[in-house]
Amino acid sequence: MAERIEQRLEDRIPELEQLERVGLFTHKEIRAVLRKASALEYKIQRRALRKEDFINYIQYEVNLLELIKKRRARIGYSFKKDEIEHSILHRVHSLFNRATGKWKDDVQLWLSHVAFCKQWNAKHQLSKVFSTMLAIHSNKPALWIMAAKWEMETRLSSESARHLFLRALRFHPECPKLYQEYFRMELMHAEKQRKEKKEFEQAKMDLGEFNYSEEILNGEMARIVYRDASQKIKGVEFQLAVLSIAKLFDFTQDLQKEILENLQARYADDPLTWDYMARRELELGSLQPTESSTKQKKVSEMAQREERCCAVFDEAVGAVPTENMWKCYITFCLERYNRKTNSEELKQKRLERTLSVFSKAHESSLLSEALYKQWLQLLLDSSLSEKAVEVAEAATRHFSQSVETWQMRLQVLIQLKRDDVTQCFEEAIKHVKSKGTLPLWTLWVQWSEGTNSKEDTEALYQRSLHATTPAESVTMKEMYLDWTYRSSGYKKVKRLFTSLCENRPFSLDFFRKMIQIEKEQESCKILHLREYYERALREFGSTNTDLWLDYIKEELSHPQGKPENCGSIHWRAMKMLQGDLVEDFVSKYTLLQTGHL
Repeated sequence: MAERIEQRLEDRIPELEQLERVGLFTHKEIRAVLRKASALEYKIQRRALRKEDFINYIQYEVNLLELIKKRRARIGYSFKKDEIEHSILHRVHSLFNRATGKWKDDVQLWLSHVAFCKQWNAKHQLSKVFSTMLAIHSNKPALWIMAAKWEMETRLSSESARHLFLRALRFHPECPKLYQEYFRMELMHAEKQRKEKKEFEQAKMDLGEFNYSEEILNGEMARIVYRDASQKIKGVEFQLAVLSIAKLFDFTQDLQKEILENLQARYADDPLTWDYMARRELELGSLQPTESSTKQKKVSEMAQREERCCAVFDEAVGAVPTENMWKCYITFCLERYNRKTNSEELKQKRLERTLSVFSKAHESSLLSEALYKQWLQLLLDSSLSEKAVEVAEAATRHFSQSVETWQMRLQVLIQLKRDDVTQCFEEAIKHVKSKGTLPLWTLWVQWSEGTNSKEDTEALYQRSLHATTPAESVTMKEMYLDWTYRSSGYKKVKRLFTSLCENRPFSLDFFRKMIQIEKEQESCKILHLREYYERALREFGSTNTDLWLDYIKEELSHPQGKPENCGSIHWRAMKMLQGDLVEDFVSKYTLLQTGHL
């Protein structure tokens, strides 16, 4: 192994000598490079190879190349690149080849090699990398697309790109993304040829020796790709994707027409088809803006185009009366309403249209829960509070089991300060199953705190503890404790704490809240704090190290505390804590003793 490493280091000597001779590196720097290279070589020659060692070696060589590049720019010396950079580049490629040969499945390693080749313009080497990588990772369409794009855009070889796409489609005959990119590539090739032909014609050159096929110039190859893909890939999304690609090129009107006809014929009952056809009306028949076009004319034309869109949507919800179709219609109306305009008339027209569509969808019983929420928000923003109350009630009739819908209705009633809030809360609790009602109880007690008497609020808290599931009652206990302290003071909250402690489960925050309340008192008693800590440790002593440490800190810092108790608490903690928590506790306790915690 040592002989091999010595040979590799000797192979570096000519390039290092050149670096010193031309003044890019000093003699001291050359020696440092040799030492570092020697250490890196030993690491990649071991029996048990590690990927990180190869990556570190490659990174070192790349950094060296960058440094040489900067120094060349600084001193203005651009010669001897074959003897210096090319030698280092060759070594980096060899390292990458060894690494990717050893860890073939690491795609990131292959992509790093690709990125390096692109950075240093190693086109010939990159072709080899792509070829080897695709032979191993033929199951990844994204890599095929990357290779084909490079062939098309960098090497300007549409033939090679086409060959790669065809090979990729043999492995992935039903991959939409591959077909889309292949389709795009053929259109780019056609556009490139059209530009070349136009330039030659403008230069009045003889086109006899250039064979420009009219079919290719008109995008016939892309049409073939599209037709083949349409037979294998079903769904509106693919048709719309290729149509959006075709629209990027100005010579594809016939192709766009074919895709559109295919879309309407095969997917006439799909909401996305109707959505596209309706939105298309915004683009069709648009007047070119001219200086003579007044602001009023522009607003009028926009209103007409939106009306045409809505006419198509109206036809759509009749032909395809589904929830998704109404969702597309409403989404369009909301998008138009949210667009900025200086015309109050147009803004009002958009609002009326949107509210009308919401109403029609509701009447058809095809409005989703999320859209009811958007409808409510729009009504509230538009100060249509009475209508908002009606819609909220309708939403809870349709989705009577949904906590979110009831919550939404209650928030509307609370916001509008209605008298029937309590009645609505009772109705909500009756309809919704006990599990998951926590948001409703939380909202109810928060509203009651600011509206009802102490007695009513307390009765509500007591009721919530029995009505919620044990896990949810934990949150209610925390809120109950906090409210009692704020409204009735320390003595009442202490009695409540003792009462609540009789029924599990508890949360750690429940105990911490009571400890915090005790510490806020002028006559904070250590006996009370000990009681709260002991209760908390009975519940969470085996799983929480911070609780033990806080208890120890309390004994050390409280005026009535007994530091001699710390040893006993430490011993109990070591007994109760489980697994890795013991080690964590010991580390933190050591920091506490040394004054670092």
